[in-house]
Amino acid sequence: MLVIVSVVGMAGTSANGSRAEESFSSPAELKSLLEDADLVVGALRHIAAADVPRDVPVVELGPLESAMAAIDRLRADEMAMVAAAEKLPHTEFEPTQVFSTGKGQAQVVVLAGGDPTFFGIVRVLADRFGRSALKVWPTISSLSQLFGKLGMSWDDAVVINANGSGEEETRRALNACLAFPKVAVISTDGELPGKLGRGLRHRDRMLAVASATGTAQEQVTELTPTAASAQWFTPSTVTVVWRPVGVAVAKARGVHVCAGAPRVPYRWALADAAFAHQDAAVTSAEVRAIALSRLGPGPGDLVWDIGSGEGSVAVECGRFGAAVVAVEADRGACVRIATNARAHGVEVDVVSGRAPEVLADLADPDAVYVGGGGAAVVAACAARVRRCVVVAVSSVDEVTACRSAMTSAGLAVDGVLQQASGLTGLGSGDRLATARPTFLLWGERS
Repeated sequence: MLVIVSVVGMAGTSANGSRAEESFSSPAELKSLLEDADLVVGALRHIAAADVPRDVPVVELGPLESAMAAIDRLRADEMAMVAAAEKLPHTEFEPTQVFSTGKGQAQVVVLAGGDPTFFGIVRVLADRFGRSALKVWPTISSLSQLFGKLGMSWDDAVVINANGSGEEETRRALNACLAFPKVAVISTDGELPGKLGRGLRHRDRMLAVASATGTAQEQVTELTPTAASAQWFTPSTVTVVWRPVGVAVAKARGVHVCAGAPRVPYRWALADAAFAHQDAAVTSAEVRAIALSRLGPGPGDLVWDIGSGEGSVAVECGRFGAAVVAVEADRGACVRIATNARAHGVEVDVVSGRAPEVLADLADPDAVYVGGGGAAVVAACAARVRRCVVVAVSSVDEVTACRSAMTSAGLAVDGVLQQASGLTGLGSGDRLATARPTFLLWGERS
């Protein structure tokens, strides 16, 4: 092993800003490790707090690639020196700015905030240098600290890493906050809590924002989505979003043994009778099973259910953790969609109106299910979808028009004619009851 990378979790500066709490049992252990190091990598505040010896080279942990390159150079130097000592050719690795003392095994110390195994630098280091080259000493994370200050458990929270501060990270974080009752969002973007607040103003939610995490200036603020939307917070931030009614005191069924939101469905394509409906106007379980396999809903996704009817597809997508918007022109059906969502413990935004007119104000979806509206609606959805559109139609003429609409939007189209025959009682035996056939088309963006 030419390089050993010791990753030390730093809990942050103390209240007076003088020294970090480290994850070792005594300050002497960390001091010894730093004295033996050939290279120390870390944020400037961690380097200062750890009191790195002056004669040890340091690299600031900002852009990851520069730090990784410094470790790579050190490893190459070690390989070159070993090769030279053994009088072996070493054309692949030539010494450049030798940090090494010629020990044959370079010692690198990486100072990282909190628990570096949880959305931290350990993943990058393991990918680059191999897991066997790492020694890790994690400490309490900023996430765990925040939940402790809130007096709230977090084994049932969905955790989103929104670092990157890009539109995609923000979009997926917001979708998770819309779909789940308790979410923690990690970010280096001081504007992200406000963006989440603006997207959650119509929901019954509260936010707790820890800003300037890991520093002496760290502050924790509890506020409503509306209040958060008007503020800017000092990076870095950890934002906890929760539904204030029921979540903090909710009882899991049995013992909660699996971390994460306890709502992953153990089955899908629920029985038609599981949904409140009128005149049997509910998308059949068999159609839903095929549709779900193509929609692929999950945490961070936004799904539209157009012509939602009684909301069965919308509810099924919500059970997989997607944020869902159900569009329905019939006001009575809109009430039943909300009823079905509550019955199955999911949240669905119901938009009363007719597509495609009402779609203009909605955020672009990852996937869309179109249960009615014709080719014009399919075309409007296909133009904006990120991943997949699934369409259910009942006539061959509609198949041709809808296929053309999706193809024109650049989607690769396929489909199937679905016709299921269910068992029904007849005297002392059973018979097959054939349901009306349904054409299912799907268009996928490559």
